[in-house]
Amino acid sequence: MTEQHSWRGLLKMIINDTHERQRIASELGLNPITLVRWTTQDIDPRPQNLRRLLDVVPHYRDQLLELIRDEEGFEEFSNAGLDDSSKDIPAFFCTSVFAARAATNDSMRYRTTCNMVLQQALGQLDPDRTGMSITVVRCMLPRDGDTKIRSLRESLGQGTPPWQSDLEQQAMFLGAESLAGYVVASCRPFVTQNVDKDQTHVPLAKARHERSSAIYPILYAGRIAGCLIVSSAQYNYFLSQSRLNLIKNYTDLIAVAFEPEEFYNPEQIELWPLPDQEIQKKHFANFRQRVAAVMLEGARNKKSINTINAEKVVWRQLEDELIEVKLNEFSSQL
Repeated sequence: MTEQHSWRGLLKMIINDTHERQRIASELGLNPITLVRWTTQDIDPRPQNLRRLLDVVPHYRDQLLELIRDEEGFEEFSNAGLDDSSKDIPAFFCTSVFAARAATNDSMRYRTTCNMVLQQALGQLDPDRTGMSITVVRCMLPRDGDTKIRSLRESLGQGTPPWQSDLEQQAMFLGAESLAGYVVASCRPFVTQNVDKDQTHVPLAKARHERSSAIYPILYAGRIAGCLIVSSAQYNYFLSQSRLNLIKNYTDLIAVAFEPEEFYNPEQIELWPLPDQEIQKKHFANFRQRVAAVMLEGARNKKSINTINAEKVVWRQLEDELIEVKLNEFSSQL
């Protein structure tokens, strides 16, 4: 390969292949002619597009990065890598998480800790707001008389456009059919760079806006409480190992939001398959009304119940309903 003396020259060589030019343009969400105009200096790319370019041509990443840093006009990249996620979690932030956890009462500890970590992680993993969602998924408490975990539920989540900033209202159940279910059952992370083309044996249901994703199990002393789902609106967003290391570190940090008894032995994970999200949405349509009804019933029986505990009751009811829906579906197919 001829040595290139500018990043534009290197890019010109890369996109000389028509198929490669189309692939790169598609994954950047650009017209192929835009790439050509970058190489001829007709236009300068936005910094966030340069960052994304590095991720979609991993074989040339280091060489491109060095050439971009050397070019006049891109001084902002001279002292730092283009991937902001290569940094560690700031030490002061870890200290603030532990301080907040110690100062928060039992009923609000999980929510407060998770939201702090999610906000920080989102800002560090998606600094250019190219589109990302981060969701905490937790194991459903076993039923009375049962020690097995039958389902997972999306709990708290935050996002940048095209996702909403608060994803809690979109929370659904996840079961054996889901990628999150696979990660929790195996206690191993799973990363896919292209959810449209992934043909692995792992169950993979594409979420809206999702192009690539990384899911890490939330572990403590060999036991599991759930997983952290990080989804990007960009293809190949998780090629960088430093970015994956950062996601792993945030997953470890968010584990402090859980109490020790909320972690389960791996052999307790026996997830059931659950209906798809379109069916689930029908059951969730009156979620708030059901929570209010549980609280009202408690008041009538002179057994006051707060909103958090009322929600837990409704989540349990919904889990039972959805499992029954899936069982009926199986029965009808026999």
